[in-house]
This record gives sequence, structure tokens and C-alpha cells, in this order.
Amino acid sequence: MVKNIDHVTVAVRDLAAAKQFFAVLGFREETSVVISGPTMERYMAIPGLEADHVTLVLDGASPRFEIQLLRYRAPEAHVDPFIGRLDKLGYNHVCFAVADLDAELANLRGHGVRVLNDVMAFHDRRLVYLAGPEGITVELAEWGSRSA
Repeated sequence: MVKNIDHVTVAVRDLAAAKQFFAVLGFREETSVVISGPTMERYMAIPGLEADHVTLVLDGASPRFEIQLLRYRAPEAHVDPFIGRLDKLGYNHVCFAVADLDAELANLRGHGVRVLNDVMAFHDRRLVYLAGPEGITVELAEWGSRSA
């Protein structure tokens, strides 16, 4: 039986921009290594794999949660032309719970993060989508009965 989510991995071209995006959400860099060699090639089923692997953590989060960033050195990463479309099959988006959605949005906008829609109320939450690194969609949720 699953206990909780452990991590989400995002493959990126621009590590600095991705680290900056997640830092604004409160993540800090914990480790940064290069992964390569036969063991990693077998594990990920990618011949010739070499990639920067950066682990970002949320201090004080319980249970622990990580964002892992991968920047492929080899082979060249494939670009998903539909990455930002929410009407495609497969991975859709990741959502983070926040205590104060309005404060988070003010902070994010101040750092140039693009908000994709108006805040809406849904199932006792206030929700909003953000444009994340490499076009992924990130959602924020504030639980409670406040109206949008």
C-alpha cells in the first residue's frame, strides 16, 4: 500500500530557471550530482545517459517531498509539443497546497511567474494554474471555504 508521494521529477533544459521557479514556491536545493554509467543507464533504460540531477526539498514538510530536476547532457531530451495541454493523455499537472493563495500569487507574480487562469472555487478549495518550467502546469490549492 502506498504511504505518500515521495517526489516528482521534471526534465528541463534550463536548470537555473527551474530552480528559481521552485525556490519562489519555497523549495531549496539539497543535492546536485551528475548521474551516468551502466547502473543508471539500466535503471532508467536510457543508453548513454548522462544528466545533471538536482534534488529540491521543502523544509518542514511532513512527510518529506522532493522535486527532482534532470538536465540531460546525453542523449538529447525529447520535447513534448503538448506538455502544457491539459486535454492530453498521461501526466497532467502537479498541485501544491498553500496556506494563503492570494499572498502566494502576489509573490509569484512579483517574480514573473505567469498565472494561467483566474482563481476559482471548487470542492472547498481555491485553485489556480501556473506556467511552470518547460511548459509544465503547476496548480496551487488553498483549502477552506473562502470564495474565489
